[in-house]
Amino acid sequence: MGDEAEPDTGPGAARPREPLRARPFALFWSATTIRAFGGAIAGVAFQIVVVTIVDATPMQIGLLGALGVVPYLFLGLIVGALMDRWRRQRALVITSVGRALALASIPVLQLTGTLTFWSLAAVVLVLGVLTLFADSAAQPLLPRIVPKHQLVMANARLGQSQTVAETAGPALGGALLHLVGTSLLFTFEAIINAVAAILQWRIPVQESRPEPRSSGRHVGHDIAEGLRYTYRHRTLRPLALSVHVWFLGNSVVTTVFAVFVLRELDLPGWAYGVALAVGGAGGFLGALIAPAVGAKWGAGRAILLGRALVVVPWLLLSVVPLTAASGTALVLTLAAVAQFVYCLAMGIEDTNDISYRQAVAPDRVQGRMNSTIRTINRVVFFFGALLTGVLMTFLGYRVTLGIGAAVFLVAAFVVLFSPLRDARHEDAML
Repeated sequence: MGDEAEPDTGPGAARPREPLRARPFALFWSATTIRAFGGAIAGVAFQIVVVTIVDATPMQIGLLGALGVVPYLFLGLIVGALMDRWRRQRALVITSVGRALALASIPVLQLTGTLTFWSLAAVVLVLGVLTLFADSAAQPLLPRIVPKHQLVMANARLGQSQTVAETAGPALGGALLHLVGTSLLFTFEAIINAVAAILQWRIPVQESRPEPRSSGRHVGHDIAEGLRYTYRHRTLRPLALSVHVWFLGNSVVTTVFAVFVLRELDLPGWAYGVALAVGGAGGFLGALIAPAVGAKWGAGRAILLGRALVVVPWLLLSVVPLTAASGTALVLTLAAVAQFVYCLAMGIEDTNDISYRQAVAPDRVQGRMNSTIRTINRVVFFFGALLTGVLMTFLGYRVTLGIGAAVFLVAAFVVLFSPLRDARHEDAML
């Protein structure tokens, strides 16, 4: 690690609370933040291209959405194992360069008249694979950049910038799209990823070399070791199981929310956007207070608070007797409150969840532990979204939201009745 990130765990050690003052994390955060803004901006351009330029059918739109998840289903565990043997910083740089090239190909396809659904699908698939590699490298790299006692604050800073990007990015993307058009917007996004690659390349970090595999071992053995470590660990096991259940609930509520408020409650599009923006404010606040909550209550209770709090908005939406006749103001208020509490809960728990597992797991298994949890989450979300379609069809929107709230409650119970409840960040640093 660079000098700025060398941990000092002695009893009299000074522990600065602001990781952005250290050059390694400042570079890491800057690259992550501009990529988050670029991704949110490009998301708007992708939607316009899919709907207006490629003129994709509903089936094709669904296929494009699935392509973003497919790499996790088939490559997630393998890539996680590789990240415990590859240089993670180099992987980040290569993926950023690859994203820049992939995004730059879209204007070229437009100019040459070869931008079709299938060529766009190929680009989306490539971006999905690159994102998988980037995510698998970033989380295990962070503990090499900042000392363990700063992980909570570092993840809070990343969460705050991510929330701002997700909230302001689409609006900025819409404005830029109107001013410069899709070709220049994708070119701009390619440049952003190139800049991110330069910032990542400049991060001063030392990565230890993995021990060579013994005779007869291969990547499958590495994957199995990562699975055993994650699901046999005293506190990581309930953490992983709880977040898997949480992702099932999240797949339900995020699938049904838009169609419920837009179709059943007749919320105008502009009001739906306002509700999402209010949710962004909740997420920012959650990430802002997460370090203090984790320090005062402990990692386990902070995660439990987030898991329990997220039940409230979806239960509220399922039982409050609103209809389209209730009026836009009332429907917007309820939708905005639901989004605010939902994102507030995520901001609190995500920061403490990710920081705790980064601190508790040794470096040699960081990539596999994180990829194991992330891959199972994606699988659960994928099939949960499919199940939600069936639930909405046969049970209706409100009952489906109620089921989502119940699943979230189960995720909270997993934490409540496990050793994770009493886990503290400082214990993981020992």
